[in-house]
Amino acid sequence: MTENNVSERTDEQHYLSPVPMPAEDAVPPGISRQIYGMPAYLSVPTADLAASTDFWVRGLGFVELFAVPSGVVHLRRWAFQDVLLVPGEPAATPSVARIGFSCVLGEIEPTRDRCERLAPGCTSGPEEMPWNCVELTVATPERQRVVFTAAHPLDPASPAADYLRDSGFDLPQP
Repeated sequence: MTENNVSERTDEQHYLSPVPMPAEDAVPPGISRQIYGMPAYLSVPTADLAASTDFWVRGLGFVELFAVPSGVVHLRRWAFQDVLLVPGEPAATPSVARIGFSCVLGEIEPTRDRCERLAPGCTSGPEEMPWNCVELTVATPERQRVVFTAAHPLDPASPAADYLRDSGFDLPQP
């Protein structure tokens, strides 16, 4: 351990995450139905729990983990991607704050297409980002901005790798 309690990575360590390693053909880990203490979650006020649940499930690919009638709907995608829909008045305008969810490249276009069928004009992107990923932004019916981010495999000779090196990341040279 280092002085600030951050462990140093060694070649023997493995990448442990519910997010798959970036690959053009990466497979999503699937819905997690485990019950765990949520390290983070988003609460979204909605005037219509049923309509909001429908959009998040059919458009964004979440599942209803459980619901308390007229109280809360707990939605989940991958592990640690939790959203609570709660009764309340949504924001009058789209939020400037955004919540980001990891996904794989093969999920970007289908998510965009599903959301656009349910609420035409609710998406922007997908957009290639200089940090080696593609992002799709969705404005939900509650006016919450949701960003789906999928990483590309990193080519050490690419402009994205140069950008990351210039930003201070220690990446292998081509």
